[in-house]
Amino acid sequence: MKCIASCLASTIGEENAVCLWENLELSQQQHIQQAIADKKTPSSYTSGNSPSCIVYPHTQEQLAAVVAEAHRHNWRILPCGSGSKLNWGGLATGVDIVISTERINRLIEHAVGDLTVTVETGMKFSNLQTILANSRQFLALDPTAPKLATIGGIVATADTNSWRQRYGSVRDQLLGITFVRADGQIAKAGGRVVKNVAGYDLMKLFTGSYGTLGIISQLTFRVYPLPEVSGTVVLTGADEAISQAAAILRGSALTPTQADLLSANLVSKLNLGTGLGLIVRFQSISESVKEQSNRLLAVGEKLGLDGAMYSGADEADLWQRLSEQMHSFNTESVITCKIGVLPTAAVEVLSKAEMGLIHIATGLGWLQFEDNNQVLAMRDRTQNYGGFLTILQAPVAVKQQLDVWGYTGNALPLMRRIKEQFDSKNILSPGRFVGGI
Repeated sequence: MKCIASCLASTIGEENAVCLWENLELSQQQHIQQAIADKKTPSSYTSGNSPSCIVYPHTQEQLAAVVAEAHRHNWRILPCGSGSKLNWGGLATGVDIVISTERINRLIEHAVGDLTVTVETGMKFSNLQTILANSRQFLALDPTAPKLATIGGIVATADTNSWRQRYGSVRDQLLGITFVRADGQIAKAGGRVVKNVAGYDLMKLFTGSYGTLGIISQLTFRVYPLPEVSGTVVLTGADEAISQAAAILRGSALTPTQADLLSANLVSKLNLGTGLGLIVRFQSISESVKEQSNRLLAVGEKLGLDGAMYSGADEADLWQRLSEQMHSFNTESVITCKIGVLPTAAVEVLSKAEMGLIHIATGLGWLQFEDNNQVLAMRDRTQNYGGFLTILQAPVAVKQQLDVWGYTGNALPLMRRIKEQFDSKNILSPGRFVGGI
């Protein structure tokens, strides 16, 4: 252990915080514990079976030097940003060192007129939004734990939620990427302008790769002007009526920025009414928001649904409570899953779920469970609809018992070949991805 720590300290300098495990804060230890296999209880984390150290490079070059040193010695690396999503995905195996990019966090360039921004991977999402807001712009992602999430972690886990409805996924907004390869070399793809498509497939490949192909160090995104006005409509009621309302919305000329179906239990916990829910947000000029909201309320009234409109502080509070309800991991036994089904099957899936939401346009969503058997039953149900269910956050014991990814496709051999090309020694996030990659 001391050998690894001292070796890395000589590579990037002791001032760059090479920390022994015992010196980490309890929250940091817990995040790492939830990401690593073969550790059943916190008390089992002694100096003999925990990562040797956690390293905080301050620059892209220092990051590359650390990775190069690990590559030479075949040390296994667990990359992270702030650690807010380390408990997502599969359990890493045999980790020797943890590398945090949270101190590689500079703003490189904000081209206001070109609607692009380039930042280092460790910048907090909330900090970037504050910078962009000064120019009346924003990055159209709504990740889990926005105050803690780093930009690199968002891309590495492909983490965005309801804004998919209007702006698409993480990869749709990514214009350029710089990353450190498994051998410590720095590589780039894409560029800093919207029309630049060089390296497009490589950027898609890294989005959602969970740090298994390289460690992201810099990213360029397209950004958008802040909308003038925002308003949210909530419809609640019977399953069939909610399904009809969602179908009418999908086929209409209305242009919501967010639109989700909510399970009955989630509707109840948010004090929105009874039955399933449909929550829809419009953001544009004032006249457009008012007109579109009224048209959707009229649809709900014809279908016998209860309707309400939220604006201002009430609207902000509603979306905040919704996010906290779905992404709060304070209960240790909660199993949080990401699912994907055909949008037309979303209502039927939610009607059998205790807690969850599904985006009406993509069929992607989140479900929460308390029991392994519930997870397996829902996985069977989603697969019957041609969809999937992936376990994101769960107790370590659950991830040791169940297949986290539940992948049934035929692309695993291709994934393994890609992993071999990018990381032939298998030192980057070993075990976190599909099939133990």
